[in-house]
Amino acid sequence: MGIGAGAMMQSPQKRIPLMGLLIALSMPALAVTDTGDDAARWELLQDMYFKDRPVELAGDRLRIDAPARAHDAALVPVRVEVDPSLRLKTLSLLVDKNPVPLAATIRFGPASASSSIETRVRVNEYTNLHVVGETQDGRLLMAAAYVKAAGGCSAPAVKDPQEAMARLGRIKVKLPEMLPPGSPATAQVMISHPNSSGLQFDQVSRTYIPAHYVQSILIRSGGQTVLEADTDISIAEDPNLRFSFVPTAGGSLEVVSHDTKGATFTQTVPLAPGDKGD
Repeated sequence: MGIGAGAMMQSPQKRIPLMGLLIALSMPALAVTDTGDDAARWELLQDMYFKDRPVELAGDRLRIDAPARAHDAALVPVRVEVDPSLRLKTLSLLVDKNPVPLAATIRFGPASASSSIETRVRVNEYTNLHVVGETQDGRLLMAAAYVKAAGGCSAPAVKDPQEAMARLGRIKVKLPEMLPPGSPATAQVMISHPNSSGLQFDQVSRTYIPAHYVQSILIRSGGQTVLEADTDISIAEDPNLRFSFVPTAGGSLEVVSHDTKGATFTQTVPLAPGDKGD
């Protein structure tokens, strides 16, 4: 298991209860200018997920882009840009003030063409986002961005619950029109899943909807690993990953995903022109 997984990436029975972690990290909501508290919280998260390992500022080698003020706190787009010359072993994405801050830990394989990724997260209150990349020689590089958004973890799902369950686990893969073997290409994987956080309230039953979310995504190209992702409730509903990989002649792109109820979802598409999967 990669860096940053810690207790949050264990089996559901062994995971720290969400409300327990929420209490452990609870601090009053602060203004953007209160950087002292933000720094203290980040120190706490560094100790929780990276122990005593030093974390360096990445400078131009690693950057996280997110909207300064999100249009929808439950669907906040995040792009992590990594210098092409910098090949990472792992990438950890954190939403500092979320009940479960660690949104995803991604491990890159031999078929990865770049360590840059795009996804969407939930943001529960005004917060810093941090991304920490582990280099091949074991150094940790960090970048941050501030996002103004609130209520993303408790916001109701966008889709009708029955519609969402009818499409549960369907995987769509988007590929570029041209896929020259051996040349880097960008692909997008979308998994239909409500990714229930456990903090959303059902107005009909008057109870909280149990947590039910995608917890792992494996992507292979021509049988070789592109990336493996451990994910949690801070990833938005219908998990979405955009990444770069190296296609192989006559090969295929395979996606395998598991959720917290033990379900497995798969999709395999040929590495040929056009959008694939549904």
